[in-house]
Amino acid sequence: MVSIVLPRLISFEGAPRRSVSVAERNVAALKSAYWVVLISGFFEPLLYLLSIGVGVGALVGDLTLPTGTVVSYAAFVAPAMLAASAMSGALAETTFNFFGKMKYMKLYDGILATPVQPFEIALGELGWAMLRGSLYSAAFLAVMVGLDLTSGVRALVAFPAAVLVGFAFGALGMALSTFMRSWQDFDLMGSAQFALFLFSGTFVPAEAYPSVLRWVVEVTPLYRAVHLVRGITVEGGGWGELVDVGYLLGITALGLVVAGRRMGRLLCK
Repeated sequence: MVSIVLPRLISFEGAPRRSVSVAERNVAALKSAYWVVLISGFFEPLLYLLSIGVGVGALVGDLTLPTGTVVSYAAFVAPAMLAASAMSGALAETTFNFFGKMKYMKLYDGILATPVQPFEIALGELGWAMLRGSLYSAAFLAVMVGLDLTSGVRALVAFPAAVLVGFAFGALGMALSTFMRSWQDFDLMGSAQFALFLFSGTFVPAEAYPSVLRWVVEVTPLYRAVHLVRGITVEGGGWGELVDVGYLLGITALGLVVAGRRMGRLLCK
C-alpha cells in the first residue's frame, strides 16, 4: 500500500477543514493498483478521439457549426470527448466507490463519530473526485494541443470549464447513489450514462436531430457540458456559454444539497 502524507497548507478551520480532511483520507489510502484504473479511464476517450474523430473524420470531412465556423471533424469531436472524460472520471468516484464506502465498508459511520457532518463528507468526496477528473482533463487538453485541435490559450481557459463539468456530474452522481439499493441498480445508471454519451451532440450537431428530440438533447447536462467546452476550445468562448456555466453550477449545488440530506437520513438514524 502506498501512503501519501499531505502537508497541511490550508490553515482554515471548521467545515472547510473537515471537508478537506475527508479528501486527504482518500489520498492517504491510495493503493498502487489504483493508478492502473486512473490511466485506463484516460485512454478510453482518447481511443474514441483517434478512432472516430480522426479515423471517421477522414471520411466525414469538415463541419460547419451553427455560428458559421468551419472545423475539422476531429476538432468537433475532441471537446465532446473532453467533457465525457470529465463526466466519467467524476461519476466513477461518486457512484460505485462512494456507494461501496457508504453501504458495505461503513466508512462514513466511523467518520460521523468525529465532528464531520454528512454534508462535509459529501463535499470532501466531491473534492477527491475532482482530483481524478482534473488529471483526465489536463492530460486530454495536452493531447488536443499536441494534435493541433485547439490552441494553448484556449486549452488553459477550457481547463476550469472541464473541472466545472466534473463537479456537476460528481455532485449529481453522489446524489443518485444515495438512492441506490444494490449494485444492480447501477446498471440503469450505466445505461443512462451511455445514452448521454451518444446523444449529447457528441458525434453530430444537435441541429441534426428532429426538433422534439433536439429539445430533449439540449436540456441534458452532458450536452450543456459539451456545448461549453466546444465553444471555448473551437470558437474561443462567448456570452452564450454563460448559460452553460449557470446550468452546471445549479446541478452542482442541487446534487450537493440532495446528497448531504440523504446521507444525513441514511447514516444518522
